[in-house]
Amino acid sequence: MKALIQRVSRAEVRVDGERVAGIGKGLLIFVAVEKGDGVAEVRKAAERFATLRVFEDEEGKMNLPLAAVGGSVLLVSQFTLAGSITRGRRPSFDGAAPPEVARPLFEALANAIRGHGVPVRTGIFGAHMEVELVNDGPVTLLWESKPTAS
Repeated sequence: MKALIQRVSRAEVRVDGERVAGIGKGLLIFVAVEKGDGVAEVRKAAERFATLRVFEDEEGKMNLPLAAVGGSVLLVSQFTLAGSITRGRRPSFDGAAPPEVARPLFEALANAIRGHGVPVRTGIFGAHMEVELVNDGPVTLLWESKPTAS
């Protein structure tokens, strides 16, 4: 699983010009489910995202998680994060899980983050989305978890 995490002051997703989800202060997380990912990766990701300390405390240090600042998550499925541009001129998406595998794991991730007490909104899986955000900082992090051996 790969994720691009951005600390935002606001973010929203539109499909066909219509706003389908949005948050104020929080994290915009683009996530790609990769071949071999399963429930273990979902649990690990949810724990990481819900407890990530990237919000400033009273001393100006990134030391606070979402819950401490009343933040939310906007979770957006983005299979292109699993793409590779190491060969040729066109990206290869061979590492991305097929939609019938990725969709339930994406939904499980949203629910697992909610299980940590964090409000979660999502884009529409598989849709062509327009994402608008105001990156706060800017703070942008890349996270990757290799599939756990069974």
